[in-house]
Amino acid sequence: MTSDASPSRRAVLGLAAAAVPAALLASGAAPASAATAVGGVRLGQDGVQVRRLGGAPELPQAEAQSWLVADHDTGQVLAAYRAHRRLAPASTLKMLFADTVLPKFDRTRQHRVTVADLAGIPEGSSLVGVEAGTTYTVDQLWQGVFLRSGNDAVHVLSSMNGGVPRTVREMAAKAVDLQALDTHVISPDGYDHAGQTSSAYDLTLFARHGLKNPGFRAYCGTRIAEFPARGGKSFQIQNTDRLLGTYQGMIGVKNGYTTHAGNTFTGAATRNGRTLLVTVMHPAIGYDKIYTETAALLDWGFGAVGKVGPVGTLVEPLSEGGGPKGSAAAKPVRGGTAESDGAASSSSWPLLSAGGGLAALLAGGTVALRNRRPRRVRKH
Repeated sequence: MTSDASPSRRAVLGLAAAAVPAALLASGAAPASAATAVGGVRLGQDGVQVRRLGGAPELPQAEAQSWLVADHDTGQVLAAYRAHRRLAPASTLKMLFADTVLPKFDRTRQHRVTVADLAGIPEGSSLVGVEAGTTYTVDQLWQGVFLRSGNDAVHVLSSMNGGVPRTVREMAAKAVDLQALDTHVISPDGYDHAGQTSSAYDLTLFARHGLKNPGFRAYCGTRIAEFPARGGKSFQIQNTDRLLGTYQGMIGVKNGYTTHAGNTFTGAATRNGRTLLVTVMHPAIGYDKIYTETAALLDWGFGAVGKVGPVGTLVEPLSEGGGPKGSAAAKPVRGGTAESDGAASSSSWPLLSAGGGLAALLAGGTVALRNRRPRRVRKH
């Protein structure tokens, strides 16, 4: 297993406890109220949030524990349900991994994989078939990440980036910059680890940020690729995103599954010059359910263009001038027909720091907790 010199778990937890309750590291939860919700007050409330104007279509029935529909270009959130609820993200967390690491390496760079690169991959992980002793380009490794959700490819790229602990720290810092404060990173691959969380809101931020990168956009939209094998041979890999190539205008982004998380998915599609983002987390049992609910919400979003008012916004990164907590959108939306049970949610963190304070806290927690023995699951 790749490892860096680091303080003991007890020391790290002791430092963290001085800043916030120790339960934060165990569960990814922190005290909050709707008033502190990143992106707007209504995104921190329970119940379906939508502001229907004249002629707006009815929202489809969705059984997911959390979901969100947003306009990619404007950042307006068109509808949401428990947008900041912290849930296990599964492989959709790989979007944050890509946001963090993808810009660092030229796609043509070659790397001969070692046994050490592949150490520490959780048992039961989804794999693309990376083998020690074989040389891969960075481009091929990213294809393995996006198409097959290969944890082996993630660990090789993390090793190239200085190791898993360093990559986790950088992902935590990236999440803070993106104002994705529901996200608690323990592993770069999204595998089930105690305390690893994200939210529909945060996953949508990751997708929106990633799609600005042409490489990210190209990888998540690739359906088929040839992947290297021993002896100069290759084999075909296919994208596991079932909407890609079947849903009109689909351009990506990332799906995931673990025993604990169930299915998660963030998808993006374009019609008539408008791009929408939909994230669905933990729907009812059934692998197809994640795709049918995503497709239904996308259909609703395209049909609701100009017929709904925003209930919040996807905030900009702090490094690009985004204000803390998306303060400009934090005022209640008035007018239209509101659909909400009005109950306040405790799912959004107040912004502890715009700089490295929260990043350091998260990083400390990830280093301390990443070596917990994972549950035996199959993940992709």
